[in-house]
Amino acid sequence: MRPLFTRRSLLAGAAALAGLAPLAQAQAAATWPAKPLRFIVGFPAGSSPDLTARALAEPLEKALGQPVVVENRVGAGGNIGADAVAKATDGHTIGLMINGNLTISRLLNPALRYDPATDFAPVSLIGVAPLVLVAPAGAPGADARAFLDAARGAGSKWSYGSPGVGTVGHLGMELLKARTGIAPVHVPYPGYPQVFNALIGGDLQLSMLPPALAQTQIKAGKLRGIGVTGSGRSTLAPELPSLAEAGVKDFHLEIWNAVVAPAGMPRAHVARLADAVGAIVRAPEMRQRLFQQGWQAVGSSPEGLANRIQADTRVLGQIIRSQGIKSE
Repeated sequence: MRPLFTRRSLLAGAAALAGLAPLAQAQAAATWPAKPLRFIVGFPAGSSPDLTARALAEPLEKALGQPVVVENRVGAGGNIGADAVAKATDGHTIGLMINGNLTISRLLNPALRYDPATDFAPVSLIGVAPLVLVAPAGAPGADARAFLDAARGAGSKWSYGSPGVGTVGHLGMELLKARTGIAPVHVPYPGYPQVFNALIGGDLQLSMLPPALAQTQIKAGKLRGIGVTGSGRSTLAPELPSLAEAGVKDFHLEIWNAVVAPAGMPRAHVARLADAVGAIVRAPEMRQRLFQQGWQAVGSSPEGLANRIQADTRVLGQIIRSQGIKSE
């Protein structure tokens, strides 16, 4: 008697089932989301991440056919919100996060309850912006190169300010010190308003600020813009040179925000979400809205966001380890 199932028939059956898998995934993605999405932001209402999330929420509702509810889970520099996203298991929670939450948080605080490298599924890079190196209005040097020469000559007599240990402004200045040989002393402040006051009052000689904040003070004549930290000039501060133009080699630093999902979200759902978010961000009206908030719109693929996370973690991680920086 011939066997009911031959090796050939078993292999054919397995191949047929494998061919059905992509179809099943597509069908699953088409029926997701099945209920409202919870969009967690780790910062207060009115903050930059909150404004970005709320700008995305309405068009995302239209694209996915379900309400998108922004939820502010505030504290620990966005890490409380990030932890809530990482621990979510309902399949309908996503998060809007800043670069620090997804790159250096665990390096600064080993006791952090989530791991940026393993607990998230990257969705899309939303917006990027360079930092602006600023100084008091009467700072020395006719241009960025001459200003950095003056900073090298001043050594540790100069001070720079940031809104706290482990912030991008702090790590960016430490990276600039490593690339240029300048040696100003770090003075942490509770926030940007105190940094502004110290710069204007002459207590600080330099700092790195987000362009939306820096440009207001520069245009008012209260601060001087030295250069931007991108590899080239930025449309967010087009009149300022890049630090690369001032001879600073291998220096590229940006702040950014991104949408992520919990690592356990099915890949088909992440792919549908990424397609929707990317299309929304790249639309002209959203690009303009993000620009007004101080961002250059990107709308990347999940792979693009994953690459950015890895690259920034590597560069800033080297500074954190070499300087022994820990969060306060």
